Amino acid sequence: MKNAKTTTGKRTLALIAMGTLLLSVYGGVQGVLVPQATTAYAAVSSEDGTVQFTGTEQVAPGVTYRSFRVITSHGSAAGHLVDADLNNPKVELDLLHPDVVAQREPVSQMADEQHAVAGVNGDFFNISETHEGVAPTNSSVGPEIADGESLKAAVPNGQRFGPGLPAGTSTQDVFGLGVDGRARVSSLTLKGQVRTKNGLFDLDGLNQYALPVNGVGVYTHDWGATSRVRPTCGTDTNRNALCSTDTLEITVQNGIVTSINSQPGAGVIPDDTIVLVGREGGVDELSGFKLGDRVKVDYRLVTKDAPRFEFAVGGFPILRDGQPLNSLDDTTLAPRTSAGVSEDGRHVYLAVLDGRAAASVGMSVSELAQLMWSFGAHDAVNLDGGGSSTLAALQPGEQKVTVKNTPSDGSERSVANGIGVFVRH
Repeated sequence: MKNAKTTTGKRTLALIAMGTLLLSVYGGVQGVLVPQATTAYAAVSSEDGTVQFTGTEQVAPGVTYRSFRVITSHGSAAGHLVDADLNNPKVELDLLHPDVVAQREPVSQMADEQHAVAGVNGDFFNISETHEGVAPTNSSVGPEIADGESLKAAVPNGQRFGPGLPAGTSTQDVFGLGVDGRARVSSLTLKGQVRTKNGLFDLDGLNQYALPVNGVGVYTHDWGATSRVRPTCGTDTNRNALCSTDTLEITVQNGIVTSINSQPGAGVIPDDTIVLVGREGGVDELSGFKLGDRVKVDYRLVTKDAPRFEFAVGGFPILRDGQPLNSLDDTTLAPRTSAGVSEDGRHVYLAVLDGRAAASVGMSVSELAQLMWSFGAHDAVNLDGGGSSTLAALQPGEQKVTVKNTPSDGSERSVANGIGVFVRH
């Protein structure tokens, strides 16, 4: 454990050097933060450039909720923070998600259904469309892993929703928990193959609302009943481009091709069935299939570093190795959600900033990165914000979570996924 005074001094000097307007109070020292060496937060009088912690609740052993206000040059913003201590062997993280990928639910509902003690909203998602006759799928932009299972892969960068990506980031970036019990920010790519009697070819998508041009994607029971037309719309650089007219869909049940259709379909996919959807060049890969052919499909999400993820959710990095990324937006104020992790991977910080109201102005993405660093995060991602920003937690003596922030829509929005904090008994 680092010496608290030494760490405090280094963080204070670094904050000043960065020119940040965001300082905080941690361990009873005004204007500075001692990282995970201590867990005692203290509230102080509100001053320009400070964070004032206004309330603390012990959600569960190893899980603490705190409310705070932060003063910036733009005004005052209300904030909410969940600190999950993964040093406690009973504290875990996992994906909050509906029953299927192409569906949305409120954070509080998902948390209660999955028995989480706290949670925040997760990735940006396919909430609106301009394609005639094609409805939004409500599925997320980035990868999803839940309880060790690969649920979906990332859409092309040009097909995403949300603010512009900082240089060096992509839709494949994730925040997650490794099988070693440590959280980290990394990325996930799809590794998959389709093998037939005529050879094999690579998969380009898994249960995602947009496939790469010339690609082939696999859709499983996890996708849901939503139409599979949307994955063939847009291009790798233009989300609003027309839907492709060159498509093919192959249904495979128990390893045998049972149907071939020129247009993607809809409806529940049985557990023993997969559907392959191809567009443009991907049609050429599928065109040799015949009814009765045997097909073997393998796929998994692979991380660029070890160990493998037990849980992961999409989000673009804003803090890496203790430094805010270059080119982060420093002007647009909005409600924000972020997930951060300490350098040792053992402390997770889930934060929501309210905004778009007289009592809370929100934050820029650049300010959010600085705020997460001040809490003790070494790496952090930006998650969906605006009306999606939601933080929910159990209150003492309650059996269901309570939404702690003030959603900017006036009520809690249904979202594609979230990060859940669990305490196993």
